[in-house]
Amino acid sequence: MTVQHEAPSPDAAEALEVWIDQDLCTGDGICAQYAPDVFELDIDGLAYVKSAEDELLQDPGATTPVPLPLLRDVVDSARECPGDCIHVRRVSDSVEVYGPDAE
Repeated sequence: MTVQHEAPSPDAAEALEVWIDQDLCTGDGICAQYAPDVFELDIDGLAYVKSAEDELLQDPGATTPVPLPLLRDVVDSARECPGDCIHVRRVSDSVEVYGPDAE
């Protein structure tokens, strides 16, 4: 049986941001494989988000905007993450739309 995942279809004007809970990160690197422009593994073996300027954001809870062309890759990262540590939320109201706390 094949399961098809529905493509994310956020409002084009709806800004999203993503962050990683390093306390739950298993260091598998799946996120960096799916979306290397957004995620990167650091020397400590954990994943972090990157700024639009490609800077690794290592502060706990650091967020970065989700570029619309990379939305599917970021969502797939959140869905496939074995640590359930990737959180994607709306900027306008901080509601998680993808990730372990999504409604």
